[in-house]
Amino acid sequence: MAQRTRKEKIELTAELAERLGEADILYLTDFTGIDVKNMTELRRRFREIGARLIVVKNRLALRALEQLDLPDIAEHLTGPSGFVLAGDDPVMPAKTLREFAKEFDDRPAVKVGIVKKRVVSREEIEQLADLPPREELLGSIAGSLTAGVSGIVGILEALLRDIALLAEEVARKNEAGDASAAPSEEPAEQAGNDTESEAGNETESEA
Repeated sequence: MAQRTRKEKIELTAELAERLGEADILYLTDFTGIDVKNMTELRRRFREIGARLIVVKNRLALRALEQLDLPDIAEHLTGPSGFVLAGDDPVMPAKTLREFAKEFDDRPAVKVGIVKKRVVSREEIEQLADLPPREELLGSIAGSLTAGVSGIVGILEALLRDIALLAEEVARKNEAGDASAAPSEEPAEQAGNDTESEAGNETESEA
């Protein structure tokens, strides 16, 4: 194989730096022991959740990371390295890694991660994999990462309590409203037709 020219190396480094810089979530893995077939399957699973897996040489990764305002993870760039890149959801990529590893002899092995420009350990990534992948929780989860694993759990528990209290309050107000509502003088058939019309309009607006 022909050696790359200096210009080609610079272009490759710039391209990788751009990819890494665009990702809010970065998990570094060791894919030792994974054959081509299983690697293809892993890539497919990441595509399904809007993430991607890229495999690069450590030297190239080091040069690319040096161009970015990211924490130093150079000590973890040993052996075959693969980067999982994702948007603002740290949960689903962590779940995908763990579920795949359970099926394929604990491979790939997670080394370290960067979430919102903060280093997260392998243990913290495991903790993220335990969280529910709900869009409304992601902001609180991402913010709590600065407090470590205990912060993630605390934020989640507090948020779930708030949701439960809100649901109870809404239920009480609905019951009170039903009890005080005046009987409708509208014929039952006409009321049913209006309900169907409203439902149809709502569906159209959502579409």
